[in-house]
Amino acid sequence: MDPAIQCTNLRKTYDGKVEAVRGISLQIEAGECFGLLGPNGAGKTTTIEILEGLLAPTGGGVRIFGHTWSDNPRKLREWIGISLQETRLSEKLTVRETIKLFASFYSEPRPAAAVLDDLELTEKADSWVGKLSGGQKQRLAVATALVGNPRILFLDEPTTGLDPQSRRQLWDIIRSFQKKGGTVLLTTHYMDEAERLCDRLAIIDHGQIIAEGTPADLIDRLGGHHVVEFQVDGEIDRKPLTDFQGDGSGPWGALPGVESVRHEEDRVYLNVDEPHLTIPALLEAIDRQGRQLNHLSTRQASLEDVFVQLTGRHLRED
Repeated sequence: MDPAIQCTNLRKTYDGKVEAVRGISLQIEAGECFGLLGPNGAGKTTTIEILEGLLAPTGGGVRIFGHTWSDNPRKLREWIGISLQETRLSEKLTVRETIKLFASFYSEPRPAAAVLDDLELTEKADSWVGKLSGGQKQRLAVATALVGNPRILFLDEPTTGLDPQSRRQLWDIIRSFQKKGGTVLLTTHYMDEAERLCDRLAIIDHGQIIAEGTPADLIDRLGGHHVVEFQVDGEIDRKPLTDFQGDGSGPWGALPGVESVRHEEDRVYLNVDEPHLTIPALLEAIDRQGRQLNHLSTRQASLEDVFVQLTGRHLRED
């Protein structure tokens, strides 16, 4: 079977100067939930719009189940459903009328009643769109993407601004679509969402893929599976690792079990394999320096740690 989505050496240049996408290659298999993560301006929106057939690439090619957008664009549009971060729908139509309107765009749509039931919108079928809550509007936006009976679902930050319950409802909808054989390409600003939903993901920065793999694989590449976060009084020591003599006078990277060190403002983050060895040595080093420990915590390493390590930014930073 052909991959659901395949792009090779994808490039997009604006005005012959600005390179938004610089040689991205991806292969997403049928039935996968694939995440595309990146800071603002990284090129992920441009990449997705090219994959969706909304933008023509400057270079490289895209295939959807083995077909290109120039082969049969009508068929490819039948195969995909798109839900944007903010979908503007007519507020004077009812939920049912909205679903039927979008169903009329496709040759083999799903029954409106079935879609309403799947998205838990049956009770709101006769309500005006303008009267829906934020979570209900977002479920309706996903419903308009699903009513065409797509093979691939493009979701651009589908849960941004939603309350926890509404987020989990959408997660269930995405999993249900995938269990029926559907393919999902997801962008999100929530790392826990990416970890829970995505079989694989790629991190994009400056128009290029800088890391790709399963969430577990990417966390493994970080080195340590645990993060020790601490804060001490006074100025944080940021000298290179090679300056550390092991006597507590230098930076923190040579403490036992430490794989990498990250500084953020007045806090230090240590990626470690064996926190039971690192923490006692850390406390001893702080004591030898005559410093005061203001904060100490430990947790499992996450995709957020991977992202910050690779890009130097948090995903939700502007």
